[in-house]
Amino acid sequence: MNRTEMEMSGPSVSRHSRTMKRKRWGGLRQQWKLLGLFEIDPQHEFYSLTCMMKEGLFAAVQNTIDNPLPDELCEDDYNLEVTQIHKDFRMETYAGPVFASLRRSLGMTEKGYQQSLSSEGSYLQFISNSKSKADFFLTNDKRFFLKTQSKREVRFLLSNLRIYMEHLEKYPHSLLVKFLGVHRIKIAHQRMKYFIVMQSVFYPDDRITARYDIKGCEMSRWTDPAPEGNQIIIVLKDLNFEGQFIQLDQQRPWLLRQVEIDTAFLQTLNVLDYSLLLAHQPLHQDELSQTQSFGTLIIRTKKSVNATSSPTHAASPTVPGVVAEEDSTLLSAELNCATTQCHTTEMHSGNGGTDCTSLEGDKVEQPSRMGTDSVDLQEFQAQNRRLLPNFKNPLHVIDGSEHRYFIGIIDIFTVYGFKKRLEYWWKRLRYPRQTFSTVSPPAYCHRLRQWVQDHTK
Repeated sequence: MNRTEMEMSGPSVSRHSRTMKRKRWGGLRQQWKLLGLFEIDPQHEFYSLTCMMKEGLFAAVQNTIDNPLPDELCEDDYNLEVTQIHKDFRMETYAGPVFASLRRSLGMTEKGYQQSLSSEGSYLQFISNSKSKADFFLTNDKRFFLKTQSKREVRFLLSNLRIYMEHLEKYPHSLLVKFLGVHRIKIAHQRMKYFIVMQSVFYPDDRITARYDIKGCEMSRWTDPAPEGNQIIIVLKDLNFEGQFIQLDQQRPWLLRQVEIDTAFLQTLNVLDYSLLLAHQPLHQDELSQTQSFGTLIIRTKKSVNATSSPTHAASPTVPGVVAEEDSTLLSAELNCATTQCHTTEMHSGNGGTDCTSLEGDKVEQPSRMGTDSVDLQEFQAQNRRLLPNFKNPLHVIDGSEHRYFIGIIDIFTVYGFKKRLEYWWKRLRYPRQTFSTVSPPAYCHRLRQWVQDHTK
């Protein structure tokens, strides 16, 4: 190839690459529209706002990367406010070290978190059937929700942040939604916007077949399902779930206990109107058997979240919960695929000890192949720990007899104050024979527990 041909080949290859990216991006845009997720493109009303959010979040996380976390959080970390000035706006980050600590406890890296929030792909707008006036955005990879909040709601979260963190530390399998950041953005000549970043309960959602928002009551708790054959995402409600059950078998006592623990915590906050999010997807055929191999558990987990393939090996382990957490001990350090020394030695259970497969230790006969697998495992390892014994639960994933369930508790900001008390008495007179959302926190807590009790097997 002569010099002229070489000079021409570079731009040609570049143009071809850009064309392929546009085609691929166009296909994703069409797919998201079918699913009810709308790309926030340059013509979208929120395009400018979300671009500023991405820029601001990149800088906010970079500040955490450049300033390593302390060994222990102090009161100043909870009260810290950091303001960063950008060309057209300023971004304030609240209690940054605290949320960074929570992200770390969930197995996230700051670089990975930053990349997800600030990737080249546009945010997605999620059209919720919620009655709130909040705007919902979803990162391009659909791992994180960004939701606008009122000043009162943000103050409520920050004032209770310490006990929220203590609750998650004490109960690492808590169903409470994981809040990962609180920010305020100020754009010239516009009102300030507060927003939070939280982990999506419905991730990964490739194979989810139904989604529900449960409050445990009847009034206004029906949503018309999507027409048959229509792929638009519809979040259904309590009355849509009637006649169905969450079939968990051995996992049921764990779920009932965790719902009791989490709702008791919310009762101490004097809140109501929170929702139990629920989604399910069918298990693959080879996920239906119940074995305890740690190695096959990890491989099955990796493949089970892949919408394009099904595991082929016959042995498939169950998720933890079959063995009571207090009777199950993982003796090695927490799985860390970024190192080459990570392996698990032995897991004890009430059914007898079972040897666990080493992932990257000396016992592995083919380190090159396992090294490749470990790279593949890095992304899902931190995102599917509910499927691993004694690991924290960022995703709220739990396997039943025939379905995998995604479960989480969201919207915990509604305090039972004077206005809500008036609303309760008005609804009691207006709807004497129906159950409605606005009741006292103890009644709300009890009713949601009862719903879970009645709708699980």
